[in-house]
Amino acid sequence: MVLKRTFVLGRLLILALIIVLLLVPEWPAFQDERFKIGTILGQRYFDFLTWGVQAIATKSEAQLTSGDRYLNDEQQKDFVLDYLNQLENVRRLEAQINGIFADPELDDPAHEASDLQQEVDVLRADLSMKQQIAESILQNQISSVLNEEGFNVLGYTWPPVLFQMTPLPLVLIVSPREEIKQIYNIPLDHGLSTSIREDIESGIYEAADLSALVAPIGGLGFYPAMIVETNDINFLSNTIAHEWAHHWLTLKPLGINIFSNNELLTINETAASIVGNEIGRKVLERYYPEFIPADEPESGEEEDDGSDPLRFDFNKEMRTTRIKVDELLAEGRVENAEAYMEERRLFFWENGHRLRKLNQAFFAFYGSYADEPGEQGDDPIGPTILAIREGSSSLFEFLDRLSSVTSIDDLNEIAAGIGTS
Repeated sequence: MVLKRTFVLGRLLILALIIVLLLVPEWPAFQDERFKIGTILGQRYFDFLTWGVQAIATKSEAQLTSGDRYLNDEQQKDFVLDYLNQLENVRRLEAQINGIFADPELDDPAHEASDLQQEVDVLRADLSMKQQIAESILQNQISSVLNEEGFNVLGYTWPPVLFQMTPLPLVLIVSPREEIKQIYNIPLDHGLSTSIREDIESGIYEAADLSALVAPIGGLGFYPAMIVETNDINFLSNTIAHEWAHHWLTLKPLGINIFSNNELLTINETAASIVGNEIGRKVLERYYPEFIPADEPESGEEEDDGSDPLRFDFNKEMRTTRIKVDELLAEGRVENAEAYMEERRLFFWENGHRLRKLNQAFFAFYGSYADEPGEQGDDPIGPTILAIREGSSSLFEFLDRLSSVTSIDDLNEIAAGIGTS
């Protein structure tokens, strides 16, 4: 009798297990798109807690030592430029090493690259000792410019300018297929290969019927700001100021509501881009004037007036693409829009712009930076913000005006007020 009951119980357990396996995928929680995305991502999320603790500890140590305070202005400039030049050399050597390991004709790439790797290790160790001083100098230089622009409390820039050059997380952008809109923005581990990125994107498309893009970023408004490793002083000063603008807006209505909808995200990013461009330029003018990009064509070089049909205009072509995609999606022709975007991706590729993917998520991400024409198509947010900047007497007044915005109506009201004043 006991054996029979055990046998029956075993059969019931097996039957229950089969039912669970069949029904679990149909449970509402498992049908949720966020759950599906999480399943596809697995453990590939970026660990902000660990990074943040290490960064704060490093910055605290740098504040205590203050190695830069013993250098005058010229010595500080030389220190930063020497650091960036050494970084450029390291990155060049690392590119050579990557090329060696990618060469299919080499039987022992580790041996072939060993001397270069030793050189890189020595240079990297030296850079790690110099990094905090170089970053402290740049923080102080940018703070000085921000102070003069009115971004200070009792004579000190607030919040303090803090950043660290570091491998950045990748970001997963997810958009509906039927419209261009960010519905998820998820930081991922920085070391994901291209094949893994493709697997994530295609997996989300197939499992959740959503458009996805895993993209690199140049900076992240975490605190301290995370800035991609670069030897470009122009990009560096611009990006540090851009991320600081996000820090300044954090406790303002615009910053608090940054992810409430795509319009507010675009307003945030566009405002930060304008701050980054202006502050970055002023930092160069004061401390690194020889690196100011030329606004005018070199002597003897003709300015592009758009009359050369052979000259490829990326922004113009991208804007044309976005407008057509918006039209197709508005008509409900999703598959046609996706086919068109792939055609245009190949067109951009043939003209030297190596886009890995061009889809709804691409436009949802890059279109949020509306201070330059292109990915945002006919979106009026960019021109409206630029008009507000033009009508503001200072950069502080401009950002202060925008800081209270919580809707498109607020933005338009500010613009209208400037136009009638």
